[in-house]
Amino acid sequence: MKYVVTLRDKTYEVEVEHGEAMILDEYEAKAPVAAAPVVSTPTAAAPVAAAAAAPVAVGDGTPVTAPMPASVVSINVKVGDAVAEGDVVAIVEAMKMSVEVNAPCAGTVKQVIAAVGATVDTGDTLLVI
Repeated sequence: MKYVVTLRDKTYEVEVEHGEAMILDEYEAKAPVAAAPVVSTPTAAAPVAAAAAAPVAVGDGTPVTAPMPASVVSINVKVGDAVAEGDVVAIVEAMKMSVEVNAPCAGTVKQVIAAVGATVDTGDTLLVI
């Protein structure tokens, strides 16, 4: 996996494989440049697309969150699945350590937010029950 890390005004491109890190490139850090504002013009198809896939708001259920910064290894449920409290609904991995994420309550999966391979931070919502 490749990472870009900035420390003390230097930016490093680092590749980590099998627990070993290798610096690929090093250069002076540059100040971020503000992006030009994007002006969008509405089209006739936009309202149809918005109505077709209205996501469930996280407030409409119980969020299942990541216990630590990690990569999502598997999502064991899909929308509509019934889960019991304590069921393993996902597995995340950090530093070669896999951690099972359990359902905090019984219910039906309303939304799966995280994807396999995604990187999440502590408290990020993985799915909603």
